Amino acid sequence: MTDPTPETSPITQARIAAALFLATILAGIFAQGAISERLIASGDAAKTAANILGNATLFRVGFTLYMIEMACQIASVVVFYALLKPVNRSVARTAMVLGLTGCGIKTVARLFYYAPLIFLGGASYLSVFDGNQLQALSLAFLRVNDQGAGIALIFFGFETVLEGWLIIKSTFLPKVLGVLGVIGGLGWLTFLWPPLGNQLFLFVALYALLASIITIAWLFIRGVDEERWRGQAALAAASIWR
Repeated sequence: MTDPTPETSPITQARIAAALFLATILAGIFAQGAISERLIASGDAAKTAANILGNATLFRVGFTLYMIEMACQIASVVVFYALLKPVNRSVARTAMVLGLTGCGIKTVARLFYYAPLIFLGGASYLSVFDGNQLQALSLAFLRVNDQGAGIALIFFGFETVLEGWLIIKSTFLPKVLGVLGVIGGLGWLTFLWPPLGNQLFLFVALYALLASIITIAWLFIRGVDEERWRGQAALAAASIWR
């Protein structure tokens, strides 16, 4: 008997991964750059509170975009696993688990992003705090959101290093994409020491964006060498070590 469900070709998987990767980047850039950076005044709790209250709908849109970002990233992690598992199933599975762990941490961190809408919402049970305290709590929770996102980057760094190694070892994707991934992953690992990660963030983020654009373009335009992918998948299926 044959499986009536048609198999998704590796080229299609590559393009799905590219689309999800692109959606992740665009949602994150708009949420962070166009909304968060615009409304959150670093070190100024009163101004931040005024910005949020004056642009509550925009702030909620930021939260929605963050959730879209994470949904797309979770999906892309799973698709990349399916694409890279013929190289080494154990390493690909480890990368997927690390990526999903980072996504979980970052998603939970976004609860702290949303918290100021609760603190500043004027609920009666918050009357035990004065206005200055609520503003300070709001800014503190936004800082926790940032720290949570930084912790997630550590897991994404390990994931990207492993995925880069898998691409280098693959026969169906160019090694340069793997090298770009390994370097970018090592950059995110600077957040193992948060002061260093914060100091280098702009440089690492710009490099990661460039490397991501190159990878996305390749996956969209060229995809993978399907014959080599299937050959490597057949070898993996026959090996007891994979």
